[in-house]
Amino acid sequence: MNKILIGTILASSLLFSNTMDYDKNTTGVVRNMKVYKDPKWVAKIELQNGKKLFFVSPKSMLEFYQHPGKWFDIGVKSEKDFKEILVTDFQTLKPVKAKGAFYIYGTNVISPAGDDLVPFDSYKAAEEFSKKHNGKRIFSFREVSSALIRLLNGRI
Repeated sequence: MNKILIGTILASSLLFSNTMDYDKNTTGVVRNMKVYKDPKWVAKIELQNGKKLFFVSPKSMLEFYQHPGKWFDIGVKSEKDFKEILVTDFQTLKPVKAKGAFYIYGTNVISPAGDDLVPFDSYKAAEEFSKKHNGKRIFSFREVSSALIRLLNGRI
């Protein structure tokens, strides 16, 4: 009986650890827009000090992740300052670990931040969505370069 109780507690804590806990007043770091208006695009970085940073899209989160010094007032000095990075799976609307997600470039789907990378938890789901929405390429987290983010932002 104790093993079942402990297993249930562990499973529920794992289910609820990855949450997008924003409200109607939460504003995205990079674009200063309310994140609740389009929940399928929300991304989040939780810092080691417990501060939670929200973004209106994966592109915005990756822009911050790659160049946190542009927002020096937040105080991120290195990747060691990041505790957890989440994106919303575009199909299931569930938060997933950003470093394990797959990102589609070049679709006909637009985020609140404009041209963006559509995130999926599985490669298969990303591939299916990409075929339906004219996707050009699927990237892993590590493959997304700052040049790609600049291209998406129209700065190349």
